[in-house]
Amino acid sequence: MLNYPIELTPDDNDTVMVIFPDVPEAVSFGDDEADALARSVDALETALNGYITDRRDIPVPSDANGRPCVSPSLLASLKLGVYGAMRAHGWRKAELARRMAVNPRQIDRLLDLTHASTVGQLEQAAAVAGGQYYVEVRHVVGIGEREVRVSA
Repeated sequence: MLNYPIELTPDDNDTVMVIFPDVPEAVSFGDDEADALARSVDALETALNGYITDRRDIPVPSDANGRPCVSPSLLASLKLGVYGAMRAHGWRKAELARRMAVNPRQIDRLLDLTHASTVGQLEQAAAVAGGQYYVEVRHVVGIGEREVRVSA
């Protein structure tokens, strides 16, 4: 799972700014730390969507070193897994569309982190690219939140 460390900084207008050192295009803010964290997922996914559009590699998260981290949503993580598999094979969207026997526009939607694709479509795309998903849900001790790990 892509778990990106963030830096939270008080801003000059009584808000909290969020920056992602590994994804400099992703910047967000909030009225307080909790609001900033809630908004940061959208900023991260928007920036990563730009990487896909520009056919760039998705940045690898650095070590957290005690910093808070933000991860893409589960659906976005599944899509990023397919995109990573495509990049590993050197495929473009047209090649994935050909191998899946679908219209290339469907691949555009499949890789769009803002589009609500189905898990079945993503499983098919991962299988065509020679992979499968493994999802692990576990309780993070001491934090009181659930951590979801996805790998393709």
